[in-house]
Amino acid sequence: MAQTSLIIQTLKNCLKEQAVTYANVADSLSLSEASIKRIFSEENLSLQRLDEICKLLNMDISDLTKRAELSKEEIMELTEEQEVEFIKQPKLLFMAYMLLNDFDFETITNYYKIEELEGVQLLAHLDRIRFIDLLPGNRVKLLTSRNFRWRKNGAIDKLFNQQIRKEFFQSNFVKPDELMMFSGTMLSRSSILLFHKKIEKLINEFNDLAKQDASLPFEERVGCGFVGAIKPWVFSDFLQLRK
Repeated sequence: MAQTSLIIQTLKNCLKEQAVTYANVADSLSLSEASIKRIFSEENLSLQRLDEICKLLNMDISDLTKRAELSKEEIMELTEEQEVEFIKQPKLLFMAYMLLNDFDFETITNYYKIEELEGVQLLAHLDRIRFIDLLPGNRVKLLTSRNFRWRKNGAIDKLFNQQIRKEFFQSNFVKPDELMMFSGTMLSRSSILLFHKKIEKLINEFNDLAKQDASLPFEERVGCGFVGAIKPWVFSDFLQLRK
C-alpha cells in the first residue's frame, strides 16, 4: 500500500474506533459531509486538514504515522492450512467473514444460529491462529490488513469457484437493487493492467461503504456481493470468424 493510502486508511480506522463520523469531521473543518467523503475517497488531504482531524481525535500526526507503521505488520492472507481448516469448519469461516464485515459478537449471536458458548469458542480459535485479538467482553481487534485477500487458488478461492460464484450468478439481475453490466472491446495490455487498478479501487470503495454503514441497525442492511473481472476474451462464435 502506498504511504498516503496507508495514512488515510489508518486515519479512517481511528475515526471508527472513536465513533467519529464524517459528519463530525465536516463540522470540525467547516466543510460539507460530501466534501469530506470526497477528500477521503480521492485521498487528497492537506497537512493542515490532517492535523485538524488528528486534533479532533486527541492525537497528533506523529501518533498517526506510528500507528500506520504498526499496521504494516497486519495479516495479508492466511496459510493454506488455515484456509483448509476454515473449509472443514463452516461456522469458523462464517465467524471470520462476519468479523471482517464489522459485525460485533452480540449481533452475530442475536441474529444467527450460533449460541454464545459456541461463539466464544469460535472467537478463541480465531485468536489462536492470530486472525483476531480477543478482548474483554467478547470484543475483537482484527489483525488482518485492509487489503486482506483469500489465497489465490487456495481453499476459499476454490469454494468460490465451485459454489459461491454459481449461486451468485443464478439471477437475471432485474430487481431494483440488482445490477449487472457487460462490455466487450479490444484493449492494449497496458490498458488492461490499468483497469486492474480501477477494479481494485472500486472494491476498496465498496468496502469503505460497508464500513460507513456498519453503524446502522442490522435490519437496515442487506448482504451484498460485488464481482469485478476483466480478462482477454472473445466470444467463441465471433472468434471463429477471424481469418
